[in-house]
Amino acid sequence: MFLKRLMLSTAAAVTLAGSAMAQTTLTVANWLPPSHPLVSEVIVPMTEQIKDATGGEVVANILPAPLGPPPAHFDFAVNGVADITFGVQGYSPGRFKTTNLVELPFLGESAEAISVAYWRVFDEMLKDAGEYDQVKVLAVFTHGPGEIFLKGGDVSAPDVMQGQKIRVGGGIVHEIASALGAVPVEGPSSKTYELLSQGVADGIFFPYESVNFFGLIPQLTDAISVPNGLYNTSFYIVMNKAKWDSLPAEVQAQIDGVTGEALARMAGQMWDRQDAKGLAAMDGKITVTPATEAQVSSWEEQLAPIVQAKLDEAAETGIDAQAALELFKAEIAKESE
Repeated sequence: MFLKRLMLSTAAAVTLAGSAMAQTTLTVANWLPPSHPLVSEVIVPMTEQIKDATGGEVVANILPAPLGPPPAHFDFAVNGVADITFGVQGYSPGRFKTTNLVELPFLGESAEAISVAYWRVFDEMLKDAGEYDQVKVLAVFTHGPGEIFLKGGDVSAPDVMQGQKIRVGGGIVHEIASALGAVPVEGPSSKTYELLSQGVADGIFFPYESVNFFGLIPQLTDAISVPNGLYNTSFYIVMNKAKWDSLPAEVQAQIDGVTGEALARMAGQMWDRQDAKGLAAMDGKITVTPATEAQVSSWEEQLAPIVQAKLDEAAETGIDAQAALELFKAEIAKESE
């Protein structure tokens, strides 16, 4: 009897040890405050869903401190410094030309619709450009439509942007500001309050969410709501390729089931919720005025050369940029119905 109990105990211990050895722990790099909704409402739920989908075989732990500056995070995934990273393609100018298509002006009102459409076009066409061949892409998505925020002035004037010092984050937003007659002021999001409060910037291009999250409402008086947004910012979530390849095919399929389009949709829904929250927080503090028809017409004309230049850049990667843009717009329309 004792021998039987010993054998059963030993078998159980071996089984438990086997389970422990089978568990894979992934490190997730993070450069944002834990309270930022991209972390609390997208990255954290993603780690929980990966654990649930794999029955606990894969656990993803978010690192407690940044490994380096935001622009370095894509290469952290490439080189295996972290297993999963996320970031903004625009932080690495010229590296991701296919993102040009999704950051263009006047694409749509919903981050969810744009993000889901983005993933579909990426999966069907954009990934063929090879820009992400060194990693496993878990999701691509955008934040909500970018709007115009100012510290004063006649927001209905056709040339409202002329000479305005506008804080921008680089990339296409810089070019849009310049094309509209503004003076771009480069600076990270975390420094925006300082730039506005010290008069270095007269305003910003931001989604509603960011104005609220970064505490900028007291620094601004007016906003111009641009139909379908003045721009979008593209984000990625990627995984080290060697780590991905080391996972069994069954586990890969389980992770694919909660990433890709599903993760892009979750991210887009988060931005839409946060934009609504940000807009509500502005009530009685920032006057939000829709752009006039004259303004929109003028901006479309001024930005047309940028749109064409961005399409030409994307085409340099070997994809049919115009066809990709048309598919992208069609998918946005489908998701917006």
